[in-house]
Amino acid sequence: MLNINDFKNFISFWLCLVFIGYFSYSQATKDYFKFIDSASIYINENTDKTLSFLEAIPIPVEESIPGRVADYYSLRAIIHDEFNEYTKYHQCVIQAIKYAEKENNFCVGGEASIGLFSNLYFIEKDKTALKYLKKARAFFEKCDYEYGLLDVEQVEAYAKFLDQDYTESNNMLLNKLDIYKDIEEDPYYYLFALYMLTSNYIGLNDLDKAHEYFNEFKKLKNNPLTIQFNYNSFEGAINSSFADTFFEKKQIDSTQFYLQKTSKTIKYMAVGSLKSYYRLHADLNKYIGNIDKSKIYIDSLMLLQKKMFDKTIEASFEVNESLIKAESELLAESKKKTFNNLLSAFIVIVLLLLSLFSYVYYRKQKDKLVDSNQEANNNLTYLKSNNEQLAIKVYGLEEYIKNLKIEVKQISRTESLEQQKEKIKELYKNLHINSSTILDKSENHLELVNDLNIEFFQKIKQNHPELNKSEVIICYYLFMGFSNKEIAVFLNVTIRSVESRRYRISKKINLNKKDTTLLEYLQNNYSDTLKNNEV
Repeated sequence: MLNINDFKNFISFWLCLVFIGYFSYSQATKDYFKFIDSASIYINENTDKTLSFLEAIPIPVEESIPGRVADYYSLRAIIHDEFNEYTKYHQCVIQAIKYAEKENNFCVGGEASIGLFSNLYFIEKDKTALKYLKKARAFFEKCDYEYGLLDVEQVEAYAKFLDQDYTESNNMLLNKLDIYKDIEEDPYYYLFALYMLTSNYIGLNDLDKAHEYFNEFKKLKNNPLTIQFNYNSFEGAINSSFADTFFEKKQIDSTQFYLQKTSKTIKYMAVGSLKSYYRLHADLNKYIGNIDKSKIYIDSLMLLQKKMFDKTIEASFEVNESLIKAESELLAESKKKTFNNLLSAFIVIVLLLLSLFSYVYYRKQKDKLVDSNQEANNNLTYLKSNNEQLAIKVYGLEEYIKNLKIEVKQISRTESLEQQKEKIKELYKNLHINSSTILDKSENHLELVNDLNIEFFQKIKQNHPELNKSEVIICYYLFMGFSNKEIAVFLNVTIRSVESRRYRISKKINLNKKDTTLLEYLQNNYSDTLKNNEV
């Protein structure tokens, strides 16, 4: 029979196990908090190292780092933004705002709200984004970050700048310019303000004022606290704007001067700015009669176009890569759960039954994983086939450009000046006729993308037969998370043209509600096609 002492010893033994388990869990949680702190340190220096710290935190993160989940998703969002993963960035920012409200993490909530506003307003041109700017202001009013409200005001001024309301943008900036200048520990505020003021005055064609603020801007170059990437990016954009303005005035010497300045910062330029840079060079050389150089920059534009097509193909593999990553996370999580189950087995023997159930569940998931891998291999083969189709099209384009170069050389060897003029006229006539066919890849690209997601195109054509092929492909790109700039590159049109088409699409499908955007409509009504096409 069990006496009282034995019973006390039994109770003490189990209490000891419970204490050890709780202490181990608490210690592990503290270690995971260290991962968040380390990731915050390296976020501006080493993205890969930051990502390794974040991925070391077990899922679900809500249990591993309670109270720091908003920080986790905020860091994730910064990484996705750097890798131009717009959809994932959007999801992480939404999560960061959600947990910032739960955890009263007002500073992270303010930063995330500004980020979401920037993406919705600057990229999507979505006016409903203004509510996130109000949310950012509300967060920063409760945050101890002294410059939070200044961030909101600068973003508001930048929105006016992008809307080409240059006068209003200047008024907002000039009222705070002395405050920005006095923030010596972070010169970015003053740098950004001077960039916008210079660009605004260029837009207003007040070049004297533009040069005045540009000179102030240059004084920050040697400031040890200035981030050189930001400085070079802003400087390149300003020089490019000056070059455009002078070319419109046909002041060729000034145009060439500022283009040469821009070329020194070309590696910091975004894709849209890079295209404008090449196009301006081509137009300038054509204007001054330097046809050979004009062709070189046209070739650069074509090469950039090819890279964008390659990027589209790479995006098609993203689904499969996400599956492989999810598999690794599942295996890592399974190991941690096995350890926790073994520890719990010493406390409550009943968990053995749950372990058995987990084993059966694991076997079923493993069988499903085998089937998924087989399907993934089949889809990879299919995607490679489409990639080969695109390679053939690009090869044909390269051959066409090669033949044009040969023809230009032959014209240059013609002795008679009159014959040269006639052949040049004929060359430009043929080039004008053929360029629309060569550069307009919307039809071929539609066929390629249609092969990659057949169900989406079938469903949207069935639901909205009034949409033409160009409008359908814009819907698909929006649904896949591409920005207006990227869509403009894919279709070889201007960003304004994409915006106009998006407006016509919304009218055709009767999206008249202010609280429903075209992107939200596509995500809500066609998400099942994406799931059906995932590997």
